[in-house]
Amino acid sequence: MRVISRKRIQEARILFPSAASSLDGWYRVISKNTFANFSELKEVFGSVDKVGSLYVFNIGGNKVRSTANIH
Repeated sequence: MRVISRKRIQEARILFPSAASSLDGWYRVISKNTFANFSELKEVFGSVDKVGSLYVFNIGGNKVRSTANIH
């Protein structure tokens, strides 16, 4: 999967320093994998939810939520 901009992740690391390592881990996993469907994504990220066309990830034990549009 390709993350278009890492800028927002870096901004979140500054705003939520207690979740910085979790954000880094999320980025590493998401950028090094491909997911054929929501089930595969859910296997890796158990707390991900699909809301309309968006995906909501709970990061760092629900300290931060990331909303993603996946194409």
